[in-house]
Amino acid sequence: MNIEEIKTVGVAGAGSMGAGIIQVAAQSGFQVNVVDVSEAVWARAQKTIAKSLERLLAKEKITGEQMKEALGRISFSTDPGTLKGVPFIFEAVFEDVGVKKDLFGKLDAICGDDVVYATNTSSIAITEMASLVKRPARFIGMHFFNPVPMMRLVEVIPAMQTEKATTDLVLAMAGKLGKTAITCKDTPGFVLNRLLIPYMLDAVRLLEAGVASAEDIDTAMKLGAGFPMGPFELMDFTGVEISYLVGEIFYGYTKEPRFAAPGLLRNMVKAGYLGRKTGRGFYDYSEKK
Repeated sequence: MNIEEIKTVGVAGAGSMGAGIIQVAAQSGFQVNVVDVSEAVWARAQKTIAKSLERLLAKEKITGEQMKEALGRISFSTDPGTLKGVPFIFEAVFEDVGVKKDLFGKLDAICGDDVVYATNTSSIAITEMASLVKRPARFIGMHFFNPVPMMRLVEVIPAMQTEKATTDLVLAMAGKLGKTAITCKDTPGFVLNRLLIPYMLDAVRLLEAGVASAEDIDTAMKLGAGFPMGPFELMDFTGVEISYLVGEIFYGYTKEPRFAAPGLLRNMVKAGYLGRKTGRGFYDYSEKK
């Protein structure tokens, strides 16, 4: 199978990352079959995708016809059976091995022998996940970044069991989606998060120690290091709990103290201060649109 033979792709999971993958796949000309257990999640994904395309339309990066065509290529179902016969499936469900194992068990029962599974996991070992499926040689990590339509990088992570033809196909898929791919070994955090998570946790430690305010730390990294967002703005944008949960997973694998969550971060997660989506994180968004 080569990339030109693939006309339809599947996306399992329509959360924030799944919605982005759905959008870029549809814009790239693929028919996209989406599966999620929740109609409510899909309703949010539809709004997210429509708003994202509307922004591109307003900036004249796409035409009205291109927007209509992209939306017309997307179909949704709560039935995994709609992915039967689909040759390439992106997995973007909740970051839990049990949830993913259940999904792949259902997909294995209906999908053909040539199907490629590309998991968007950011923290679970790809080799461990490949062992959950019947055809591990056709399993690989394909880690996108949020927001997917804007971020050009994709990390491609072969499992120990992944065959070269699968890796080659996934690298071609990344190019078809307009992304730049890097290949990395199956290690905790891959490349970007292995560097990014300790950076954000250290920022929390600086705040916890009273070295500087969140605003001043963000300003330092934006104006001094040239980052587009400071660490606290970034955590509020992606979800404060993500840094906590991913850091804990990395700590479980490596036992390195730099991945252990600071007390302040742990308490914010317990309090439900998860950033923009809850109206409060390191900043207060309750009075902002």
